[in-house]
Amino acid sequence: MKKIVLILFIFLTASLFAQNTNKKAYFSHDIGVFLGGAYYIGDLNSTHFFMTQPGVGVFYRFNYNYRLSFRGGFNFGSVQADDSQTNNPDQLERNLNFKSKIQEFYAQAEFNFWEYRVGHSDFIFAPYIFAGVGVFHFDPMGNYQNQWVELRDLATEGQGTSQNPTQKKYSLYQPVIPFGLGFKLSVSKMITIGFEWGPRKTFTDYLDDVSGKYVDPFKLAAEKGAMAAIMSNRAKNPSDFLNDVGKLRGNPNTKDWYFFYGFVISFKLKGKPKECKGAF
Repeated sequence: MKKIVLILFIFLTASLFAQNTNKKAYFSHDIGVFLGGAYYIGDLNSTHFFMTQPGVGVFYRFNYNYRLSFRGGFNFGSVQADDSQTNNPDQLERNLNFKSKIQEFYAQAEFNFWEYRVGHSDFIFAPYIFAGVGVFHFDPMGNYQNQWVELRDLATEGQGTSQNPTQKKYSLYQPVIPFGLGFKLSVSKMITIGFEWGPRKTFTDYLDDVSGKYVDPFKLAAEKGAMAAIMSNRAKNPSDFLNDVGKLRGNPNTKDWYFFYGFVISFKLKGKPKECKGAF
């Protein structure tokens, strides 16, 4: 995935400078909505589209010319995973689960592979790529006896306790790099529909509250309460609670990802477009 991010950024940058400088800029604006799904890849799931949840969003897009657009928006969705839903025997024994709401603000650039104009019969569709930056909020929760419990403040891996004093609590606000690809189609003079798939490169391994090692549940209970000890180790075999201390609970060498994919509908704002010579 790191290579994909790098390639997309390089290609997008190169494409902006490679266009004919004699072409005219064609300014237009539109607003739109995203309707689709969200899913996650991390310590509790390594399979695409596993346990997909609904995702929605709104955005504003400034079309600089027929190839290049800039877009900003807000997405909302949920991600979740459960060890009990896999076929991996180690995960089945670990028996962890989580869900989290995702609120994302982003700004990105979109590049059409060929010219696209809303309502123009000669330029009715185009595939595109996009890349940008953003920030998102999450708050992982675990299910215990059919009730959802917030996990961060429980310090399930001993963050900030005597067992892991140098590890701070992870922040619920994190930077993110959205990128991906899509396809757009003009269906009227004012309306565009399309479909896009967008991975999100995060810089945290705690989207699912799982990353490091098991800690002593009795010491954790003494410092953070009984629920912290319960949620730190959900192994089906109680004899494993002390045997697991010091063993890996997740994979600290990888970061978590989340994804948005679905349909995009945008509406061109009324107003006379401005043309400007000398841009691309």
